[in-house]
Amino acid sequence: MDEKTFGELVADAVDSLPEEFLERMENVELFIETWPSHDDLEEAGLTSRDKRSLLGLYHGVPLTQRGAFYSALPDRITIFQRPIELAAGEDEEKIRREVRQTVIHEIAHYYGISDERLDELGY
Repeated sequence: MDEKTFGELVADAVDSLPEEFLERMENVELFIETWPSHDDLEEAGLTSRDKRSLLGLYHGVPLTQRGAFYSALPDRITIFQRPIELAAGEDEEKIRREVRQTVIHEIAHYYGISDERLDELGY
């Protein structure tokens, strides 16, 4: 799958989210990278051996942890193309579902939802 098509899948995933979630997202940038960097893996508590398992990463301070006077650079959500493609295989519909699930997962972190709670919810 080429990068432009993958980018369209990410955009479609964001566009498919309920409007009330998108309206509350402020100061967040979304990026697509081919692979996670060493720093990304370290931030996620992973090693270079785990680079295939990191599908996305939220960089920032979740809304639930911000004070009244919070001000910072934009939060970042990065979606990693090759790990998603490897996890989903060649099936474009599986890739589409994995992209959507990853986008939802990372946006949930922006809202302060933990990995444990996301696992409980099936994400």
